[in-house]
Amino acid sequence: MSDTTVRRELRRGDLGAILEHHGRVYAREHGVDSSFEAHVAATLANAALRGFPQPNEAIWIVERDGIHAGSFALTDSGDGIACARWFLLDPAVRGRGLGRQLVDELVAAAEDAGYERIVLETFSDLRAAAHLYRSRGFRVTSAETGSRWGRAEITYQSYELELPADPCEHAVSRERATRPIV
Repeated sequence: MSDTTVRRELRRGDLGAILEHHGRVYAREHGVDSSFEAHVAATLANAALRGFPQPNEAIWIVERDGIHAGSFALTDSGDGIACARWFLLDPAVRGRGLGRQLVDELVAAAEDAGYERIVLETFSDLRAAAHLYRSRGFRVTSAETGSRWGRAEITYQSYELELPADPCEHAVSRERATRPIV
């Protein structure tokens, strides 16, 4: 029986594992080329160079039997804006509610840190993730279809979630985020 855990601290080697995981899984599942991996590498490098994670940021590293099986992160984009990044779960840990739990925890962390909104970038092929985002209140703010990452056509999307200004409204997110992870 496999053991899936979520770690909320960044350790040496985690950023490399996030990059490798994204490159491998997205190439296999969505036919992207190494330019996608370079895009992810640039975002990871920028975060690392500025000292990620800072106190108002967060990381979730999913491990299955001690091996990297997913990630999610909340980064500070400045001016009250948080960015959800590097959300990917290995097929072996999907379908158990873990993705929903991570999204709930990320939103709660952003609210607790005082962000005004969360933004994220993705592409339309990621239907399960889009369903999670939309069910949590994210809305598509832009979409652009064209060639990208070695594919003739892909629809790149930006999502946004406005966070409540009233701290009392945070209780709903905190309640969701305290449910146990599978």
